[in-house]
Amino acid sequence: MEVVITALGPDNSGLADPIIHYLTGQGARIAEIQMYDHDEEQLFAMLCRAVFDPQQTGYAAIVDAMRQIGEYTKLAIRVWSPAAREGLPRLAVCGTYVPHTPRAVLQAVRDEQIRAEVPVMISNRKKLAGLAAEFDVPFRCIGDAEGKADDAAMVDVLDEFDIDYVVLARYMRVLPASTCWQFAGGRIINLHHGLLPGFPGFRPYHDAYAVRMLTYGATCHFIIPELDAGNQIINQRTFSVDPGTPLKSIIAQGEAENEPICLAEGVRRVVDQEVQLHFHRVIARK
Repeated sequence: MEVVITALGPDNSGLADPIIHYLTGQGARIAEIQMYDHDEEQLFAMLCRAVFDPQQTGYAAIVDAMRQIGEYTKLAIRVWSPAAREGLPRLAVCGTYVPHTPRAVLQAVRDEQIRAEVPVMISNRKKLAGLAAEFDVPFRCIGDAEGKADDAAMVDVLDEFDIDYVVLARYMRVLPASTCWQFAGGRIINLHHGLLPGFPGFRPYHDAYAVRMLTYGATCHFIIPELDAGNQIINQRTFSVDPGTPLKSIIAQGEAENEPICLAEGVRRVVDQEVQLHFHRVIARK
């Protein structure tokens, strides 16, 4: 049984020791470990992927042990394992304005192309509330009147609905590092509306158009704290246009046709456990 453990909290000495000692004491094989010490923020973050013998150590015992260690160290410790889920994986679909990409995920789940369930839709705006209602999915707006997201409220919603994977379906806000660490290990899936690593940032269509590209695309990738880093690609999809095609038409085609298919296939690959994130790189599962 593979278990992902994340820890986040105020920096101090000896924070990782009790976690590692528990894992090794239970005979776990540590497949991945990463630790981050952000001096300027006085923040400690840790990711550990460990493989347990379920006959020797049960999942509930691991969760309880990490709870006790969290209370002692003052760390926010999360334990997650797709193998421990009874039933289908649970997705939180997050969007802002563009309806095509979240609709594609919701429809693929309804059609059982993605074998998961969507217990909540999250947005920093209210525009997509009607889409959530159409698919009978609870809608939570975590943004203020100007669309500024309450990141702590987002984490609370993810915990409330016991979410396995966070799907950023054109969610037009950058997640803070604290959220990325808490759901690290391949739990946050993003749709970037450009081809990475060539066209990162917020205006990839415009950037590609400025250099006279005739091929455009979208990238589904795992989120890590480095924005659009490009080494975490799950799926990419492209489309070509004729010379002289207006930028407005290119964007419309990309948003309505290319991006939804790219994201839905990427989410399917993750949910079906065809790929995983290992040391910030996507690898095929054996």
